[in-house]
Amino acid sequence: MITRRNIVLGAAAGVAGGLVLAPTGVLASKQKNFVGWQDGVAINQTDPVGYFTQSAPVQGLKEFAAKWDEAIWYFASAENRDMFLATPEAYAPKYGGYCAFAMSFGSFADTVPEAWSIVDSALYLNQSLGVRTRWNADQAALIKRADQAWASV
Repeated sequence: MITRRNIVLGAAAGVAGGLVLAPTGVLASKQKNFVGWQDGVAINQTDPVGYFTQSAPVQGLKEFAAKWDEAIWYFASAENRDMFLATPEAYAPKYGGYCAFAMSFGSFADTVPEAWSIVDSALYLNQSLGVRTRWNADQAALIKRADQAWASV
C-alpha cells in the first residue's frame, strides 16, 4: 500500500543516496503544503514570518493560527499572523514547505525548522542540516531545477 510515510521515506532515501527520482505527484495531489501528519499544521508549527523578522525558526502558537492555501499555519504573534495574511506569498516557503533539495530531484521530503535559508527574499526549507549543506553548495542550479519540478507536480 502506498502511504504518505512510504513516499516521504523513499524520497528521503533517494535524496540521501544521491539518486534522481522521478516526480510522483502523489503528495501534491493530496496536500500541496507540507503539514504534520498528526496535527495538520504547516511547516512543523513554525512561524514562517519569524525566519524573516528574527532570522531564526520561531515556534508558532495555536492561539495565532490562520488558514491559508489549504493548510493551517501557526504564528508567534498576532502581528506575524497579520503580516503573513496581508502578503502570504512573501513569507510562505517555496515548494509548499517541502524540502527544496528533494524538490530539485522531483521528490518530496519532510523538513525540519532549523534547516532553512532565504535566497532572493524567498524561504527555502530542507530535510536536515546535512541536506541544507548540500543545498547551499549549489543553490542557484538547484533552485532552477526545483522550480521546474514544482511546476510539473
